[in-house]
Amino acid sequence: MATSGNQGAKDGVTVGRKDGMVIGAASVGTVFEWYDFYLYGSLATYITHHFFSGVNETTGYIFALLAFAAGFAVRPFGALVFGRLGDLWGRKNTFLVTMLLMGLSTFVVGLLPSYEQIGIIAPIALVAMRLIQGLALGGEYGGAATYVAEHAPANRRGLYTSFIQITATFGLFLSLIVILGTRHVIGEDAFKEYGWRIPFLISVLLLGVSLWIRLQLSESPSFQKMIDEGKGSKQPLTDSFARWGNLKIVILALVGLTAGQAVVWYTGQFYALFFLEKMLKVDGGLTNGLVAISLLIGTPFFVLFGWLSDKIGRKWIIMTGCILACLTYFPLFKSLTVAANPQLAAAVAAAPVTVVADPADCSFQFDPVGKTVFNTSCDLAKSYLAKAGVTYTNAAAPAGTVAQVRIGETVLPSFAGDTMDKAAFKDRKKAWEAELGAALKTAGYPAKADSALVNKPLVVGILTLLVIYVTMVYGPIAAMLVEMFPTNIRYTSMSLPYHIGNGWFGGFLPTTAFAMVAATGNIYYGLWYPIVVAGVTAVMGILFLKETKDVDIEA
Repeated sequence: MATSGNQGAKDGVTVGRKDGMVIGAASVGTVFEWYDFYLYGSLATYITHHFFSGVNETTGYIFALLAFAAGFAVRPFGALVFGRLGDLWGRKNTFLVTMLLMGLSTFVVGLLPSYEQIGIIAPIALVAMRLIQGLALGGEYGGAATYVAEHAPANRRGLYTSFIQITATFGLFLSLIVILGTRHVIGEDAFKEYGWRIPFLISVLLLGVSLWIRLQLSESPSFQKMIDEGKGSKQPLTDSFARWGNLKIVILALVGLTAGQAVVWYTGQFYALFFLEKMLKVDGGLTNGLVAISLLIGTPFFVLFGWLSDKIGRKWIIMTGCILACLTYFPLFKSLTVAANPQLAAAVAAAPVTVVADPADCSFQFDPVGKTVFNTSCDLAKSYLAKAGVTYTNAAAPAGTVAQVRIGETVLPSFAGDTMDKAAFKDRKKAWEAELGAALKTAGYPAKADSALVNKPLVVGILTLLVIYVTMVYGPIAAMLVEMFPTNIRYTSMSLPYHIGNGWFGGFLPTTAFAMVAATGNIYYGLWYPIVVAGVTAVMGILFLKETKDVDIEA
């Protein structure tokens, strides 16, 4: 089998200094990627307040999530643009450009004026920065993975490329440290007002160091050999996607590999944080701290599974991670509820909430302009429960029936606000919500989780297990994707399925799962999205994927 890179380290146990430089320089882009990702996700509430204050709170939060997802929506297009450049122009030059674009767009978010200062231009500018970063990200990961794999000894590609995944988690961990540190130094009030910008502005330091490191690199040996032998592709897009022999591998890489990897990744390291803070009402600072500890514990498993994939193969490690996620997500997240907010878990068990309403009386409560008043009896009930973070089930009532909220044995009728004038509706709504809130409190439903009652060791244990699933699917995947495609179209071919999987299937997970929860009232219902996607990937991967660890990537 042909090999490349540092041959002296081929049979060794450690990564040499030269190889360490290659891995570190190629991986700094993933630090940016996940640093910005976690910043935006963790600070979505503040971003909603400053950039989407022209609409109501619920609509603003949905818009913030959509702006978050916009950066992921364009990643496959970036994969096409920069993947093509990477196969024509070289790995090093291309990911220098993507690094610069990513770093500057993250930095600029910290400088943008708010909605109150410049109106509608503020959210437009925010989305523009997300789109620029998304395009750059589309070319970043494929370049980094390809560059490292083409330097690595043949029997250590899984180990070497797994360090890219470690730096992804390092980016997330770094963002948590910066957020927590900034909050501690300036206080919560100042952080809400202006301090949330500081983590974005600090990214310029990371950009400077990263660019300097990457400028020290030379081109990958496999690419240089291909160019010297005149075997490069002159039309990488056509060769990748217009020829069935390669296109079918691209499709299989997406459906049987990256889609499942993406949803497991995002569930374990982002949706879990969202679930703790938004669904279970755990204090934001405590949530970030618990997630940070679990990341610290789980991160070495990226290298473990990367190394193991060099011994036993990539395929079954990734498939096992997907299968475990499908089988255990529901019990794990239900256990997370009991551990993080035991009062809520007890209340749900003792006094489950049901909204009994005429289905025709219930709306999909998304208002793009923030002007619609949801005032039917069903909408009033569901809106309050959703804002209070209360899980409920739905039961159909006969047409024309005024909705009821059942809390255990207590029944509280709603009211038909759509038949009342504005002043009377406002007064009645205020009194009814106070009555419903009191009934929920009496039934044991807490307004927020009591930090003193959080079983912190158990929460960290559950979060760590979710992170270990992530390391199983993500640790070996870069090596496997590189090994699936030939050198002359490798950057283009692997980038597209990776970024459709992570940009679309993964990037839209928070928005999709949130919408599923809001529509059903069940805080666990959004888990069906990653479970179904990971299940499809497991079936397709087991049936149709071939093991790649012994492939000669220069053949």
